[in-house]
Amino acid sequence: MDTIQLDPSKAKSYEALHAFLQGCQLKAVEKGRSQLVSIAAESSILDPLAVLESIYEQRQQHFYIERRRDDLAIAGAEDAIRFSPSGPHRFGDAKEWMAEVLHHTIAVGDPSLPFFGPHFFCGFTFFDEVEEASPFPSSTLFVPRWQVVSSKGRCIAIANATIGGGDDVEAVAKRIWNANTKFRTFDYTVEDERSKRGRLEVLQTDECGGESAFQDAVSRALDLIDEGEFKKIVLARALDLQADQAFHPLEILNTLRERYEDCYAFSIANGKGQSFIGASPERLVSVAEGRVNVDVLAGTAPRGKTASEDARLGAGLLDSEKDRREHRIVHESVCRRLQSLGLEPKGDCHPVLKKLQNVQHLFVDVEAKLAGGIHLLDLVAELHPTPAVGGMPREAAVPRIKDHECFERGLYAGPIGWINAKGEGEFLVGIRSALVDGEKARLYAGVGVVKGSVPAREHLETNLKFQALKENLL
Repeated sequence: MDTIQLDPSKAKSYEALHAFLQGCQLKAVEKGRSQLVSIAAESSILDPLAVLESIYEQRQQHFYIERRRDDLAIAGAEDAIRFSPSGPHRFGDAKEWMAEVLHHTIAVGDPSLPFFGPHFFCGFTFFDEVEEASPFPSSTLFVPRWQVVSSKGRCIAIANATIGGGDDVEAVAKRIWNANTKFRTFDYTVEDERSKRGRLEVLQTDECGGESAFQDAVSRALDLIDEGEFKKIVLARALDLQADQAFHPLEILNTLRERYEDCYAFSIANGKGQSFIGASPERLVSVAEGRVNVDVLAGTAPRGKTASEDARLGAGLLDSEKDRREHRIVHESVCRRLQSLGLEPKGDCHPVLKKLQNVQHLFVDVEAKLAGGIHLLDLVAELHPTPAVGGMPREAAVPRIKDHECFERGLYAGPIGWINAKGEGEFLVGIRSALVDGEKARLYAGVGVVKGSVPAREHLETNLKFQALKENLL
């Protein structure tokens, strides 16, 4: 990546920007390949979600992720460049594509700025292949045309564009100039017409496969566990909702980020009218400052209505042999897979309680020092799917999921995240999630099935998870 150190916010004129982009076009001609131009500048404090709402269009690709606890929010829309590999080598293909894009990138601005340079937004489905009519391909990777990041009291606005030998440089210059002007003088005072809408009502709710399908599937899975086919398998339910008006993904997202500060509120849109949204409590993996962190989240109990009841339920979860065994399976798998990449996980498995609004989980943060040559997507490929969303052993359990579920998972329980030009970034696990499509929404919730699981109890656990999603859709 070529870096040009200057402050775009101090550009004297549109003509200067146009001349600079003409120089980028000459470079594209010399290299015989389009160049990705990424222009970053610090702006006044903006709410990335409000910015995204201001330009939201149903048929426009977008990506959003926010974790209030970490004071980080990232929004991007439209695609300057995209790629959608599929199959068992999709993570490796994605890594190679990113390297190729960065090799032909011109990054403009102050390199010391946080979130300088282009960012790759990613959404990978749970399985390597998806059906032809699926809302999302098996891999969605794109660099947005514009991006806003807010973190720790600073806001960075980034404009990205590809410029080739035959492109209209003037059109690109106008788009970047107008975007930069808008970010400097963003107006929150314009009233949103959506705020005048009446309350959305759900007219119909149907369970995929019927009411008894899930408990029957859990019973069959327990038989296979008894037969020794696998130790654990994660099975999910899907509920289809029909409303009296269109669901709005960004309105839902605003509710999720307000209520679940400890979770990753996220939305990824395919540009065809559908959005995958949620509030995931689980980080798959992050890489920052030479450090790798992985969440181990397994075992679930409800929250109590009083402090005493909540403490009793939490203590019961910590003392549950079945839940601790389920958590230990996930922890051992994560550590083993990190070690297979030459990393050394720190600490032992001593879970604590992670308390969310309506449920609590057993939780451990596994940390390791990043070894040279290991890319974030190498970690994603090795860790996904963890036993928390797939099963154990992975090779035996994961292929059997499709035998027990009567719907396509798509992005549900898949890795969703971002990677910057330095290879740092973060991926969450796409759980506590829903696929929104106009007046329709499909909600997902899953549980880990191990020896000792009870179908009726697992059904109740998924109901708890559905409850939070339903409340936030309305």
